Parts: sequence; C-alpha cells; structure tokens
Amino acid sequence: MSHNTIALNKQLQPLDHLDSVWLFGYGSLIYKADFPYLQCKPACIYGWQRRFWQGSHDHRGTPQAPGRVLTLIEAPGARCAGMAYEVTPDTFEHLDHREKNGYLRVFTELHWLDEPGQTQGLVYLASADNEAYLGPDTDAAIAAHIASSEGPSGPNSDYLLQLAQALREMDEQDEHVFAIEQQLLKLL
Repeated sequence: MSHNTIALNKQLQPLDHLDSVWLFGYGSLIYKADFPYLQCKPACIYGWQRRFWQGSHDHRGTPQAPGRVLTLIEAPGARCAGMAYEVTPDTFEHLDHREKNGYLRVFTELHWLDEPGQTQGLVYLASADNEAYLGPDTDAAIAAHIASSEGPSGPNSDYLLQLAQALREMDEQDEHVFAIEQQLLKLL
C-alpha cells in the first residue's frame, strides 16, 4: 500500500453523511490540535499500544531519511490513553493530509477517562503493509534514529519529547515512549 493514503481514506471511510465524528489521538494529536474541534476529552482505547514503528517521510523526516513516529499495534489487554476530539467531517480534509503517510482511518470504541461512558470514534492506524512502515527495533536504536531525524515539522526528537511531556501531564504511563525518551536524552 502506498504511503499516501488520502484518496484511500476518502474511499474506505466516507464521512459526509455524519454531523460530527470523534477522533482519537495517541501521538502528536495529543499535544498539537492544529484543527478546529467542537469539544475535546481525554479518552482511551483497549487492545492497542503505541509503537515508534512508522516512518515519517513528510513531517519528522524526509523521503530520503524518514523519521520515526507512532502507530498502534494490537495488544490484547492493553490500554492506550490519548485525547479525543469531536470534529465536523470537513476537518478530515486537513487531518487526512496530516496523517497521509501510511495511516488509514479505522472506527473503534473510545472510553472516556474523566467520566463514565464511551462512543465510536476514528483512529489513524499504520499497519505493516504500508510503504512507510519501519517495524520494531531496540529502544536504543529507535532513539538513535529519532535523534538523527528532522523534517518539515521539525526535529523528530521534539515529537517524542512533547509526547512524553503530554502523557505526564495526563498522568499516563507508557513504558515504550518513556524508555525511548530515556535513551534519547542520553544522546542529546
């Protein structure tokens, strides 16, 4: 599958028939909401965990030297916390471009962190069958890759450090993110 997924997302998940859609952010969408939204709530999804296994050719790296950004992998019993944004369907013109590098929109159940209840929402996932997928590596190797990567959105290290800070502000633990952050801080 091509790493540019804009057209595929529009084809597979048309949203024009909806008044609003909840979007779950688990990476930069937690701390960088550069789009209009109707409301925002901390939320989590079950059965998934973050991994720095996706390449970034367009934001935190280049086509010649992609950075590393997050995707989700299935993990029974796992819980991934983030931020949910209620948006209008036209917001996906911007979001599909922002998340075009191998990510497909998938509906999943979102659970609120600060109140009871849940709803259906969209999440962007990048699976192993997209051209930008980099796959697993050691924490030290991922940190070294992140330390040496930069793209139009800035240094790859900023992505990781801002995410780690945002998770701490939410009082959330993520062993993968924090382990790579520790390795990265040794290199900076």
